Amino acid sequence: MYKNIAVIGASGAIGKAFTELLSSSNPEAIIHAFSRNASAQYNHNVNCQQIDYHDEASIKASALKTVINGPLDLVIVATGILHNGELMPEKSLGDLSAEKFRLLFEANTIVPALIIKHFLPLLNTASPSKFAVLSARVGSINDNKLGGWYAYRASKAALNMIIKNASIEIHRKNKQAVIVGLHPGTVESNLSKPFQRNVPEGKLFTAAFSANSLFNVINTLTPEQSGHCFAWDGKQVES
Repeated sequence: MYKNIAVIGASGAIGKAFTELLSSSNPEAIIHAFSRNASAQYNHNVNCQQIDYHDEASIKASALKTVINGPLDLVIVATGILHNGELMPEKSLGDLSAEKFRLLFEANTIVPALIIKHFLPLLNTASPSKFAVLSARVGSINDNKLGGWYAYRASKAALNMIIKNASIEIHRKNKQAVIVGLHPGTVESNLSKPFQRNVPEGKLFTAAFSANSLFNVINTLTPEQSGHCFAWDGKQVES
């Protein structure tokens, strides 16, 4: 189905699960797996490569490597952070800091935006192609009933706007392209570890379950759904 695939953020829990799933489900495809260390071992059809998310030249060079033998059919962007162990999500206004905002906007908004800038124009124009970016339900303004997590919520809301903008622009040149945000649910990972005790029973997913669910969603998406955010169960997330 997909012949040329790129996974950016392939060393994270969901990125790794996506890479393994895509490798097994598309054995004839070339899969470019980008991460900061590029040390993981996968099947023969996975090409692990290093990328520097803080260097736009590295992002551009990485994108160009993927299309040496043809355009991209599928791109998965699985980068982002919620905390770094020391800086944790805010519970109230008193916890806000410029440092947190800079850190989270850099990782969750600026880096994906630059990846979109350089990878999105390389999508296949001769056949349907998909571009999916990990976002989060907490980036929804209408769905926000709890408050808190100021920097993380804001960075994901900004990411969703970038995805919407990019979907409008790419549609002018590539009518068959789909770019969306994806909400993976709460996945068992280092990112969610400090908050897992508050997750309802049955709602803490393995990375493999989340990746498989999201891949099923990706496969059903049409150009009319481009620019929106979809959860692991296929339901559209409110703006």
